[in-house]
Amino acid sequence: MPTKIDIPRKSIYRLSIYQRCLHRLRENQVDTVSSAALAKAAGVKSTQLRKDLAYFGQLGTRGLGYNVDALSTTIGDVLGQNKLQPVILVGVGNLGSALLHYGGFRKEGFEIAAAFDLNPRKLPNIKVPVLNMSEAAAFISRHHVKMAILTVPANNAQSATNDLVQYGIQAILNFSPTVLDVPEHVVVNSVDLAVELENLSYFIR
Repeated sequence: MPTKIDIPRKSIYRLSIYQRCLHRLRENQVDTVSSAALAKAAGVKSTQLRKDLAYFGQLGTRGLGYNVDALSTTIGDVLGQNKLQPVILVGVGNLGSALLHYGGFRKEGFEIAAAFDLNPRKLPNIKVPVLNMSEAAAFISRHHVKMAILTVPANNAQSATNDLVQYGIQAILNFSPTVLDVPEHVVVNSVDLAVELENLSYFIR
């Protein structure tokens, strides 16, 4: 898109959910969808869905709903999915290795271009190069990488983050169980599996 729209972070999160619903509709060869049906599939209220999509102008047709292909393309442009984005992974332990084996990133518009570790090693059935952390700065610059997945131990997370920010990384998906201190221009999404399980445990007691 020619200009960047200032969209609330929670709306961006919901856009990803809408996009997955649209992908399923496309797979089922559905051409149009109403706001009520799309909202139900996404688990939100239709008023919230219309508010989120209103940031991009008039996308639907009254009485007909949204064109699935057109809406998916618009959301893909906003999320940067219509052009394959390079991502690096830092920390090739058990979790990092498992993520390297996951084949779904490319389908969503992301490609893990390389992985980095203090003790790099070749992984079976993995085509992604695993490089020494000392090579990260040059790789990030050469391939114009802006996103990183962080799967290092908590005691190394901040140090690794400082290096990544210095090398030009602007967005980090953090799997390390610690809060990262980053400059304002850097976005961090943290996934703490233990916290998520604790949250779920509340609902089963």
